[in-house]
Amino acid sequence: MNKVIIEPLTAEAFSSFGNVVEAAGEPDYTINQGLCVRYHDRAKMDFGTGGRCGLSLFLGEPLTLPIKLEMVECHPEGSQAFIPIHQNPFLVIVAPSDANGLPGAPRAFLTSPGQCVNYYAGTWHGVLMPLHTPGLFAVVDRIGNTPNLKEHWFDEPFTVEA
Repeated sequence: MNKVIIEPLTAEAFSSFGNVVEAAGEPDYTINQGLCVRYHDRAKMDFGTGGRCGLSLFLGEPLTLPIKLEMVECHPEGSQAFIPIHQNPFLVIVAPSDANGLPGAPRAFLTSPGQCVNYYAGTWHGVLMPLHTPGLFAVVDRIGNTPNLKEHWFDEPFTVEA
């Protein structure tokens, strides 16, 4: 079985797959009578033609390492952001597209507390992978009447490990 070694999630390492969204660096604005700072417009959200922004809640079962990775998915019509409603790390799996638009070798990232991810439209990625309870996430993605999900099952699964 092929192995994928988990690496820390950084904006630079993740840049070809999407955005790392976090309250890091200098805030853009001070708001609410000086009681709050705003980190403004930190993700490239895309809802495609004929789509709209939707906010959903996902509650995922926590996984235990190592993980058997058999499938990845993509959403060709819009981006998808995962915002944990907890301070626990979670696993993020992505794969570049090859010349035929199929997923190449996957990469795995471990988030730090407070990090969120936004996958660009068309990015191959793993399913929701919380590592702790609660596995509760707010998800911002495209809602529309046209198909927006492709799945790819690997001929040979990968093992994702620390």
